[in-house]
Amino acid sequence: MNPAAESEPRGEAVTLFDAVGGEPTFRKLVDEFYAGIATDPLLRPMYPEEDLGPANERMRLFLIQYWGGPNTYSAQRGHPRLRMRHAPFRIGPAERDAWLSHMRRAVDSLDLPPAIASELWNYLERAAYFMVNVMEDPAGPA
Repeated sequence: MNPAAESEPRGEAVTLFDAVGGEPTFRKLVDEFYAGIATDPLLRPMYPEEDLGPANERMRLFLIQYWGGPNTYSAQRGHPRLRMRHAPFRIGPAERDAWLSHMRRAVDSLDLPPAIASELWNYLERAAYFMVNVMEDPAGPA
């Protein structure tokens, strides 16, 4: 049985947001992720803002909402429209893999229970594959 669920009233499901400890956990996840992005020569150019703070906040608010926390992201930005928002950027297999590498490190830094870490990672991995919008490898044959 889920220990977090034992403290909840009957009939109310515990969200992943609550199970991981809420906003502080998502803040740590996203901060760790963007620490890697800040020095990544492939991905950093995709973040046009001088400071990664705005991108950090957008991702944090999105993940919080997606996993059952407050809907601040939608209140501020409307529907997520992830593919549309990422369409201006070249996202191929190399970019996807670099993104996943930074996110894997960030997820691992949380030291979550395995089932929760797996659920979170499975979503993030699917999302990364979904964002790919260029299939050819620029280093490959023309």
